[in-house]
Amino acid sequence: MDLKRGRAKKERSGKKRDLPKKKALAGPRKDAQKKRPKRRGIVAARKRRRESLRARARKWSRRVDRRVDRLLTAAEPALVRGGHRARLAWGRWSKRLLRWGKPVYARAGRLARWVGRRLRPIGVFALRLLGALEKRTRGTIAWATRTSTRASAVLTPFRAVASVVVASSLCLLAAQFVDYRGVEVGQPGYAGLGGIAQAPVVGLETPIDAHSFALVPIALLGAGLGLWALLAGRPRLGRIVIGLGAIAVAVVLIVDLPAGLDLSGQANRFSGATAVLVDGFYAQLAAAAGMMLGGALLLFSPAAKKKRAINNRRRARKPRLAKPDEGLQRPPATMRGRA
Repeated sequence: MDLKRGRAKKERSGKKRDLPKKKALAGPRKDAQKKRPKRRGIVAARKRRRESLRARARKWSRRVDRRVDRLLTAAEPALVRGGHRARLAWGRWSKRLLRWGKPVYARAGRLARWVGRRLRPIGVFALRLLGALEKRTRGTIAWATRTSTRASAVLTPFRAVASVVVASSLCLLAAQFVDYRGVEVGQPGYAGLGGIAQAPVVGLETPIDAHSFALVPIALLGAGLGLWALLAGRPRLGRIVIGLGAIAVAVVLIVDLPAGLDLSGQANRFSGATAVLVDGFYAQLAAAAGMMLGGALLLFSPAAKKKRAINNRRRARKPRLAKPDEGLQRPPATMRGRA
């Protein structure tokens, strides 16, 4: 630039054209930037879970809803026009039907009134019958309610348990006179017949033949204790009843069971004989168990708990009585000090 003249000096055109140019590099083309190796993320990407059946059903229902909505929106004008035309047509046809149907309606009305007059007595009778049946039913329900209420007041749980003890004792007494064991003759020959025929049972014996009259007084005593508890309301008698029932069970299992299955006396008399226990054995065993259960229920019944609570309160309120000589006795130190 020529500073003196204040203007830039122009260069000769075409001067840079004569300069040598750079040659292109020989060989295969190289990438401008090297590919960086792929690095795994520090935190693994969360796997996409499959949609649940509920989500799929929701999406499907939404699609169906949108499509149905579009169809209804498109069909709305046609439906409105069709409804308007149907109303107009119905107005025209209704007038014609009314003109044509007036005599038919009149005939139908007269027929209905005639049928109604004929069927009215039957309907009245049916309604009266239903009313009487309802009245009887309500009366029966009221009677059952009153009876059950009175029975619940009379037959309390404690009295019911005492009645069970009495009944079990009487059953034990009756079981002493029922056959409790027998001998089946020819049992192998009846094995394939099932329930069609049974082997004959001979040599029947009662429990008295095994243990004499040992359980008769126990049964009578148990019945008396149960009746006493029923009338006087003494739940502590259940302890004695439990003991009597345990004695009866022990006699049945220790004496009657071995004696009932013993075949030494009839083995020579019958061929193919088998000792069996019949109804009397199980009857007396069940009666003895019933006595034990009844005694336990008497002892732990709500009435027994209530009575124990009342007795405990009475003992707590009762003042302690001093002994006759307790007021005259004094400590030795007091007597010595006063002396």
